[in-house]
Amino acid sequence: MSVTTQQRTALIVEDDPDIRELLCTTLRMNGFTIVEASSGHEGLLAVREHQPDLITLDLNLPDLDGVEVCRQCRAVSDAYIVMVTARQDEIDRLVGLETGADDFLGKPFSPRELSARVSAMFRRPRTGAAMAASSTMTGGQPTAGTTAAPEVGGRFATNEMLRHDDLLMDVEGRVVTLDGRELALTRIEFDLLETLMTGSQRVWTREALLSRVWGDGWSQDHHLVEVHIRNLRKKLGEDRTAPRFIRTVRGVGYRMMPVDAQR
Repeated sequence: MSVTTQQRTALIVEDDPDIRELLCTTLRMNGFTIVEASSGHEGLLAVREHQPDLITLDLNLPDLDGVEVCRQCRAVSDAYIVMVTARQDEIDRLVGLETGADDFLGKPFSPRELSARVSAMFRRPRTGAAMAASSTMTGGQPTAGTTAAPEVGGRFATNEMLRHDDLLMDVEGRVVTLDGRELALTRIEFDLLETLMTGSQRVWTREALLSRVWGDGWSQDHHLVEVHIRNLRKKLGEDRTAPRFIRTVRGVGYRMMPVDAQR
C-alpha cells in the first residue's frame, strides 16, 4: 500500500549497492519515484536537480561525511531526511539530529520498519516549499490579511498567527521570529514549537508529542523529543537554569512557561 496520495520522489544516497537496492525497492513499492546517488557529491547535485520529498542518507559515504551532506541538503531543501547508519552509538544519533535529520535507521533494517517510519513522517504537515524559500517570500513578517483576536495573558491567536511574549509564529508561512529576528527552525522543531504554543497551558508528555509530531508507532522513541527540544531551546537562546519559553515538567514532559513568570 502506498504511503502517498500523489507521486513523490525519494533520493537514495548510499554507496553500498545491496543496501541501495533494498532502499530503492522498498520505497518504490510505497509509491515513490526513485533517484539514486552513490556518493555525497552526487547526492547534493541530485537534491538541487530533483527537489526530492524524501532523502535517505548513508552516514558513511566515500567522499563527504553524511553529516556534512545533511547540513548542505538542509540549506536548499525541506525534504524529510532519514539517516541510515551502522553506527548506533548515541553521539552519532545526536549529531545527525542536530543537522536537521528527521530520523535515524540502523543497519540492518527491515523494509517494514522503513515503510512505517516514512508513512509516519508523511502524515505530518509540510509546506511543499523549502524553508529558505518560505523565509525569503515572507521576509520574516506576518502574512497580510490576518485579524488578531484580543490578547490574553501575553499570548494571542489568529487564524495564522501564534504569539508567546516576544515569540511570534506565522503558522501558514511557517516562519518564527523572536524579538523581531527570524529563527532557522527545522520542520520538526517548528512542529514541536507549534504544538507547545497551541496548547500553551497544557503539559505535553513525550508520548503525546511523539504522537502529535511524529505520528503513531513512535511511543518509545523518547530520545527524539529530548534531542529536538534541546536543539529548539538552543535556537530560542534558552538558559537551562532560567528558561524563558519551554519548561520541563520533571517526570512528565514539557509546557510553555507562563508569560507572567518571564517578567
